[in-house]
Parts: sequence; C-alpha cells; structure tokens
Amino acid sequence: MVNTKPILKRLWRDTCTITEYQEYQGDDKSTEFKEVVVLENEPCKLSFKLDYPVIQTDTTANITQQVKLFIDNAVKVRAGSKITVQRENEMFNYKQSGEPAFFSSHQEIILVPFRGWA
Repeated sequence: MVNTKPILKRLWRDTCTITEYQEYQGDDKSTEFKEVVVLENEPCKLSFKLDYPVIQTDTTANITQQVKLFIDNAVKVRAGSKITVQRENEMFNYKQSGEPAFFSSHQEIILVPFRGWA
C-alpha cells in the first residue's frame, strides 16, 4: 500500500492553531479558565462547500455553507476547541462540529464559526 500522507500534505497550503479553554486553580484556590494553545502552525486545508436548496423560490434562498478542515490524522482535536486557520492574509476562527472522519492519510472535521467559549 502506498503512503499517500506526504503527497496529500504537500497540497495543504493553510496552517492552523488549536486552542483549548482549560480549567486551572487561581491564586485564591478558585476554579478559573484560560485559553491555552495546544498546537501551532499545523499544516491543513480549509474547504468550503455551498449547499443550495432543492427548490428555490423568489422568497427562499436557504443557501448554507459547509466548512471542512483536512488535517493530519495523528492530531488530536478535543471537542469545543477553537481552530484558527491562516490562509495567506486571511484568518478564520472556527470550532469543531461533531466527530471527525478518520482516513488512513488524514482526518476531516466539519467546522462552525467560533462565537465564543461555551
């Protein structure tokens, strides 16, 4: 079997940073939270797909966009993580939506816009 991972990763021009909202104990022994970067500059690919409605009328334009992240299958992305993707001069902030689909060469993660920590 051919290892396609190196070939596939050469096509990935984006990079991502994965940030978790982790619990820690404050100076007064209270439970607090802070953003912790767990992975930086990881090669990846961001993919956009527009889903058009089956029936479109003058009053209905339910076009939705699906965003998918292609990343190495060895990377662990915890649920609720913030995923910041750098593409050329653009920065996109997302979070994971659902479980990743794992393949022998990569994983695919459906993303939704990051609107803050839950």
